[in-house]
Amino acid sequence: MLQMRPNCECCDRDLSPNGGDARICSFECTFCADCAGERFEGRCPNCGGDLVVRPPRPATLLAKFPGSTERVRKAH
Repeated sequence: MLQMRPNCECCDRDLSPNGGDARICSFECTFCADCAGERFEGRCPNCGGDLVVRPPRPATLLAKFPGSTERVRKAH
C-alpha cells in the first residue's frame, strides 16, 4: 500500500491523498506536479526514475487507510 506522503519533498507544498497533484517514483519519493515537471523534468532527483501521477486513494477508504502524516523534506 502506498504511504501517500502529505507533502512535496522539494517545496513542502501540501498534497492531498485523494488529489491528482502528486508525482511519485518507484521508491515513493513524492513531489508536486510543478516541481516534478518544471524543476526535475519528470525525473526523480533522488534515484533518476520516472515521476508519474500518484493514484488517488478513494475518499471512502481514507478513514480506514489514511495517508501518512510524516513530512519528508530534502534539499534539491
